[in-house]
Amino acid sequence: MGSTKKGKGQKTGKTGTILQQLARAPEKLFSGAFRQQYAALCFRRPKDGPGIEILVVTSRESGRWVIPKGWPMKRKKPFEAAAIEAFQEAGVRGKVRKKPVGSYTYLKVLDDGDVVPCVIDIFQIEVDELVDEFKERGERTLAWVSPDEAARRVREIELKSLLVDFVPR
Repeated sequence: MGSTKKGKGQKTGKTGTILQQLARAPEKLFSGAFRQQYAALCFRRPKDGPGIEILVVTSRESGRWVIPKGWPMKRKKPFEAAAIEAFQEAGVRGKVRKKPVGSYTYLKVLDDGDVVPCVIDIFQIEVDELVDEFKERGERTLAWVSPDEAARRVREIELKSLLVDFVPR
């Protein structure tokens, strides 16, 4: 659930803050100033049955369910950046597809409170290794779930559609 901050005369959750900022500066959505991010759609094939399981993680700030994602990295190709994010956020490694399997958009709240629209290219990773120690261990909750359950947990409509229809390539 979204957090609500209460201060002097202020009762605002993160969603309220985003909507308020966009109401004050709607050109942010239409100026073409989308920022790029890369995400990892991590999946595995369960040993005890058919189908696949998809990895979802909680975000550090709001605790909502997401897939691992982050900003571009110097001297790293987009698929490499997605794989690094998956390892840092969830301790998983595997075979990464070099071409995106899809994309989605969302509004990112930056550290300074500003809001920017982002386009996220998604790279598939078939996970074959899970480690116990990784950078953001203890900061996130991880769950392996069915594609339908992964779609139910995330908020972004475009990502929901991609998860429901996901077929490993």
